[in-house]
Amino acid sequence: MINTIDIRTQDLDAHVDQALQWIRSGLIIAAPMENGYAFLVDAFDEDAVRAMHVLRGDPLGVVAQVLIFGQEVIDGIARDVSVNARVLMSKFWPGQLSLNLYPQRGLTWDLGDAKRLDRVSVRVPSAEFVLALLRKSGPLAVSSAASAGKAPILDVKDISAREYDLAGIFDAGILTPGPFSTVVSDSEAGIEVVREGAVTIDQLRELLPDIVVSSSANSKPRE
Repeated sequence: MINTIDIRTQDLDAHVDQALQWIRSGLIIAAPMENGYAFLVDAFDEDAVRAMHVLRGDPLGVVAQVLIFGQEVIDGIARDVSVNARVLMSKFWPGQLSLNLYPQRGLTWDLGDAKRLDRVSVRVPSAEFVLALLRKSGPLAVSSAASAGKAPILDVKDISAREYDLAGIFDAGILTPGPFSTVVSDSEAGIEVVREGAVTIDQLRELLPDIVVSSSANSKPRE
């Protein structure tokens, strides 16, 4: 049976320390994000990232997103971050805004694309437990606990994994469904909305009136 820890009980720090121990041992954990349970591993542990993709049944080339604790970490993992991207970070982090950025050269990670894409999706989550974990762990690679193409998992009972695949599940009860994160791309060409989600285009335009919106920005997410 997979270790399941109810994070609504006892001390949050103790639960975070247990999660950190498993993460640093190269293992996968499941934890509550804003609107669904997710798998988390050390972003710099290529074997753990690969195991997470296998557990989800991802096809080759799928890239995991990276979670960080705060904007102050961004220059350690991303390069050529624009002023406009930093404006959005200051307003919407922590929260459901994902930014596609250029990773720092020389980082020892492979998020699933064998470093071919030269892009990384980064976010600071507002989920309390995961944010507390990030404060101690450093960057984490994340992927939905749902199988590729399936709806987010809201109840830990629906997480499909074997005991040797998953170190532990951190249970926050049944989660409330909600919108996906909004995805914005930062490049030499400027800021572009790739997918509209929890943060609306109108909210983004309040800060950046000339923001470009991709023709596919309102299409249904694949995950």
